[in-house]
Amino acid sequence: MTVPAGLEPRQEVASSRLVMTLGFAGAIAGLAIVLVFQWTAPTIEAYKAEQLRIAISEVLQQPERFDTLYVVDGALTPSGDPTIHETVYLGYRNDRPVGFAIATGEPGFQDVIRLIFGYDHERDVLLGMKVLESKETPGLGDKIEKDSAFVNQFDGVQSPLVGIKARDNSGDPHEVDMITGATISSRTIIKAINNALERLGPLLDQYMAAQ
Repeated sequence: MTVPAGLEPRQEVASSRLVMTLGFAGAIAGLAIVLVFQWTAPTIEAYKAEQLRIAISEVLQQPERFDTLYVVDGALTPSGDPTIHETVYLGYRNDRPVGFAIATGEPGFQDVIRLIFGYDHERDVLLGMKVLESKETPGLGDKIEKDSAFVNQFDGVQSPLVGIKARDNSGDPHEVDMITGATISSRTIIKAINNALERLGPLLDQYMAAQ
């Protein structure tokens, strides 16, 4: 092959050198990702903790304080590990218990819907509900957190909950009007609360009886 005058022949780059270069670049990128994660993780966790605190206060109707309890060996206890034990929150006002805040979740139309609700075990009624995490369809499924008429129903509704169409509402204290066009998401909220109370209800009763 004749090389034009004034041009140097192009040198072939060894494949091993290319692999080393790509490997080095990948290692640098991976290290940068790890460092950014470690730098932002405390801020993210602090934000999540603050949002949870706000949600607990909201569903328990602004208690003066609340205790964190852990589900350990089939009982509620003030000692536990939040990374492995389910948590329940007991709110107080004037040093008297006002109810439990329970975080739970169930698979919805798109993904798992995470929520928290307040529960007065003495009256067997809910005190409120707030969606913590949802990827439901914007404009439809996301009404479970944006539709105040739906959300407000969970203040005073009696357990176990029964989801119905609005036109079938008979005034029964167990009934919750589901959202037209988002019945799957609405039903998921109701199912999550009923399942949580069926599972944890006896533990709540045992804990309060021992106080």
